[in-house]
Amino acid sequence: MPTHIPSPTRIVAAGNLPKSIEEYVGRVNSGTAAVSVAHMRSPSGWVEPGQTPAFDEYTVVLAGMLRVRHATGTIDVRAGEAVVAHRGEWVQYSSPGPEGAEYIAVCVPAFSPETVHRDS
Repeated sequence: MPTHIPSPTRIVAAGNLPKSIEEYVGRVNSGTAAVSVAHMRSPSGWVEPGQTPAFDEYTVVLAGMLRVRHATGTIDVRAGEAVVAHRGEWVQYSSPGPEGAEYIAVCVPAFSPETVHRDS
């Protein structure tokens, strides 16, 4: 039988400014460890600490622009585009544009504070 998820759970985000995270599927909202699916909204000027996660993260930008720094450069991902951050590779997300960024993030396995391995 399919599992209906009537609403997401809001999660506190890391970073210098408040960011909205609504987890639909994942460890917090549905008790799912295999994958997490979250709707993110980050304001202009938001930046989070760098990380070397133990999961793959698939991100689809719905509006604005998400900047992804990595070990050898930077990728600006705009509305209608996607990016895959591979497990074990260092990345840092930000939304420096005036419109911020709205995006869907899918993590396999599911995101957890213990496996994101943020920079100190």
